[in-house]
Amino acid sequence: MTEISIELVPRCESSLRKELEIVRNHFPTIDRINIPDILRFDMRSWQGCRIAGETFSKTIPHLRAIDFDPNVPLPIGKDLSAKKIEAVLVITGDLPQDMGHKCYRTNSLEMIRRLKRELPGVKIYAGMDPYRNGIKEEIDYVRAKIDAGAEAFFSQPFFDLRLMEIYQGFMHNCTVYWGVSPVLTENSQNYWENKNNAVFPPDFQPTLEWNRNFAKKALEFARSNNDNVYFMPIRTDIAAYLDGIL
Repeated sequence: MTEISIELVPRCESSLRKELEIVRNHFPTIDRINIPDILRFDMRSWQGCRIAGETFSKTIPHLRAIDFDPNVPLPIGKDLSAKKIEAVLVITGDLPQDMGHKCYRTNSLEMIRRLKRELPGVKIYAGMDPYRNGIKEEIDYVRAKIDAGAEAFFSQPFFDLRLMEIYQGFMHNCTVYWGVSPVLTENSQNYWENKNNAVFPPDFQPTLEWNRNFAKKALEFARSNNDNVYFMPIRTDIAAYLDGIL
């Protein structure tokens, strides 16, 4: 059965609680709350998951591997063992703009192995980025993460069903949450194309109508392949984006 996950950005407690209320009241088919770890905000992902866990049974904090010193005990072990956090999503993480923030050379594979050792009761999920490398290189990286202990994958957002179909062909034996995120301005499109090397189809338009139609198609695609979907309505009104789709 297809699971639907949504990403909510923890800008502050009040804004997070407001979005959680919208999701709870308007979109009961959403199963899981993803909380990213964004350094410019004070609230950490696992703190946001404790709040989300008050009303949702499945939450998943994002963990940036480069933030954790491999030579000291995991400082958030108790937080990750807390009730309602039954899984974590491991990403490598981008270098911070503020270089006063301490980073390490920890990569995703090392972090996955460590979490499997130190928190055996927590499910470990990993990221998949269709734009990071060529297809073969990314699929090899997916397989390496599975060998390290990853149990499922959350993808970066797709904007083209044809590319989703290609990756699904290589990952049909994996549990996958296909990422979908609205892009509503030309500046946002330029960001995805130039910073993340994202691929947009020829008919793409940075409009709410186009993005809603694509969200419907992506959900149908996930359901037809017994996969899952991961909505990331960044800087977008959740109700306006998903009403009538979920």
